[in-house]
Amino acid sequence: MTDTLRPVHVIGGGLAGSEAAWQLASRGVPVVLHEMRPVRKTEAHDTDKLAELVCSNSFRSDDAEYNAVGLLHEEMRRCGSLILRCADAHKVPAGGALAMDRDGFADAVTEAIATHPLITLQREEVAGLPPEEWDSVIVATGPLTSPALAEAVRDHTGEESLAFFDAIAPIVYLESIDLSKAWFQSRYDKPGPGGTGKDYINCAFEKDDYRAFIDALITGEKLDFKEWEKNTPYFEGCLPIEVMAERGVDTLRYGPMKPVGLTNPHKPERRPYAVVQLRQDNALGTLYNLVGFQTKLRHAEQARIFRMIPGLENAEFARLGGMHRNTFLNSPRILDGALRLKSLPRLRFAGQVTGCEGYVESAAVGLLAGRFAAAERLGQEISTPPVTTALGAILGHITGGAEAETYQPMNVNFGLFPPVDDKIRGRERKLAYTRRALADLDGWLKN
Repeated sequence: MTDTLRPVHVIGGGLAGSEAAWQLASRGVPVVLHEMRPVRKTEAHDTDKLAELVCSNSFRSDDAEYNAVGLLHEEMRRCGSLILRCADAHKVPAGGALAMDRDGFADAVTEAIATHPLITLQREEVAGLPPEEWDSVIVATGPLTSPALAEAVRDHTGEESLAFFDAIAPIVYLESIDLSKAWFQSRYDKPGPGGTGKDYINCAFEKDDYRAFIDALITGEKLDFKEWEKNTPYFEGCLPIEVMAERGVDTLRYGPMKPVGLTNPHKPERRPYAVVQLRQDNALGTLYNLVGFQTKLRHAEQARIFRMIPGLENAEFARLGGMHRNTFLNSPRILDGALRLKSLPRLRFAGQVTGCEGYVESAAVGLLAGRFAAAERLGQEISTPPVTTALGAILGHITGGAEAETYQPMNVNFGLFPPVDDKIRGRERKLAYTRRALADLDGWLKN
């Protein structure tokens, strides 16, 4: 039957596009995956690898019982996700989070896609709307969609794309960190997948040093916005460190620099005033990224200011931070419940271009788009996941659950799920969400 099926075209070889292609091919549907790198580069990517992680190397919490993104991990595993399979195979210690060696992860995804007999990988830019003879297309071009394609979609829909800035955190070499001041410990000593409970490097501030650091962040020289960027809002879940500092002197102490759950063995008699955490970024354990330290500071200023962090006085940076403009569609207004463009149903969208936020969420929407397109190609009824699942909650949000007038990027969270019994509170309430979700997902997969 495969010989008689026309291929589905997937545009974009990021997390969503790679996952969509894998889901299609796994169901016997031939795929042509179009990836424009290295023919055309982007502002954020460094390589031509599929599923390259351009910011953090973490998929966040892997707790499938009490955390919504951990639940999403488990749902995707049960759906045969390539992205989760490769992440699990290349995980590095990260407390309760699922983090991975970014190069090993991207290499594994690229190898799986390139060697699958039903997937043809073409390195080319799709400049404009796909040809009419492509009767089934998944556009998974991510937040850095090529200008020609983005403009063509805007022209067709009559909608202005919304936009926000996403930021990249710096990475330092382990050997340049002063461990006579810093120490290894996960918050609350919590172990995670591949971890020991001592997975982060922690750098503690005294009060006066912290205040000086905040002042430096606020006054440090920053990159100027281009004229067309000036009214673009930030995504609240990925704010630059200096923007958070400007919101109040204690904002960082209650955010990414909170000192709770940590004990400085060099000064055990008192709790740190504030703590910077660094997370392992590769399998060798030679690189660590500054958690929550996305920034628009100029590179020279980053090196100067971040070396004010105790333990990083002599830090050598493998990569400094940066920012790029992300664009996404007003999906609740222009997409149907199966991720198709209402005005041009042969086009289906997936990943961050739909307005979902986060690595895992992007791959999850790619997974759904691939399954929907496969069912359509095979003449089967499209079955959407129950809204009580993490997959269904994300899908529902981006295809109508959110207000189109105020639509902004969203991570998966329990607030997107239909409520459970109001009498259940705290951790038990979260457990009720996850148990219901996995039971309903298993029922959906059996259909």
